Amino acid sequence: MKNVMRAAALGGAVALALAACGSAPDEAEETAGGDTASDFKACMVSDQGGYDDQSFNQSGYEGLVRAGEELGIEINALESSGDSDYGPNIDSLVQDGCTLIIGVGFLLEQAIEDGATANPDVEFALIDSTFSDDDFNPLEFDNAKPILFNTAEASYLAGYVGAAMSESDVVGTFGGLPIPSVQIFMDGFVDGVAAWNEESGESVRVLGWDKEAQDGSFTGDFETQANGQNTAQGFIDQGADVIMPVAGPVGLGAAAAASGVEGTKLIWVDNDGYNTTEYGSLMLTSVMKQIGDAVFEVVREASAGNFTNEPYVGTIENGGVGIAPFHDFEAEIPAEVSERVEELYAQIASGELVIESPNSP
Repeated sequence: MKNVMRAAALGGAVALALAACGSAPDEAEETAGGDTASDFKACMVSDQGGYDDQSFNQSGYEGLVRAGEELGIEINALESSGDSDYGPNIDSLVQDGCTLIIGVGFLLEQAIEDGATANPDVEFALIDSTFSDDDFNPLEFDNAKPILFNTAEASYLAGYVGAAMSESDVVGTFGGLPIPSVQIFMDGFVDGVAAWNEESGESVRVLGWDKEAQDGSFTGDFETQANGQNTAQGFIDQGADVIMPVAGPVGLGAAAAASGVEGTKLIWVDNDGYNTTEYGSLMLTSVMKQIGDAVFEVVREASAGNFTNEPYVGTIENGGVGIAPFHDFEAEIPAEVSERVEELYAQIASGELVIESPNSP
């Protein structure tokens, strides 16, 4: 599959966003929002993490359920347990009469491309990835829409806070796979730490990512929590006391490592880890992708007959990305840090401050 090739080749204080927790569906569960307003049917296929991954699959599903409830449309969601399920699940949803089929995550890129090509009368969308050919040249489909997030903006804020709250002057970040939707978090985090260093005169060091070289630490997948635990423990052994895993459920392994070391904090990604994991007491903040809101908006537009293939890009300005509240650490964050983060947030939203990343959509 091209996605396998790609993985190998690519080697406001601050309540800016909130995520709700929801229950995961049984496979092929179908939910209707009462009497349907039309014949429109929105459907979704998870990646292998499933809808209880406490990450982007869960957030996407919550957006789909919201669309069913608020728009009065029919929905259907299928879970995938592996790569071999993506194509058959999409085919099943096509046969089920779905008007719009959304794939959750870059792993479904090839299956969504194949589905869009074979079914030009069905609308498709893909979360966290654009479309490209086997040589990674951009592709465009009239009936397929990328749903993307400029998380470098929010990660910048998280990096700034993480550096400000580090007692050891060492922080770290690692990813699941070296792909743009992961590396963009790491780029913003590094730049946020650099901004803190410049303003404070300190020298907080970042483990796990060299933005200029686009090289760093990756666990190899989004499933093996032991790899996340080992990677995080390696950072802790080098003095890191703030760690941002960008690896979905693998981040739970990092949380397990951090939970055994007093003073170690985590920065979660995609949704508010304080609410969605059992490690809330470790969560300094989270870099939020409002995936549920993005899914709802794409479904809303499509159900109104306004589907386009123009990418949706979540930013701080449009509320598509942000950072979570500081929760248990609220009282520990110096007032000047909270105030500065609010200033930076406003500057990014207005365009006065531009966060640059080679991985930005």
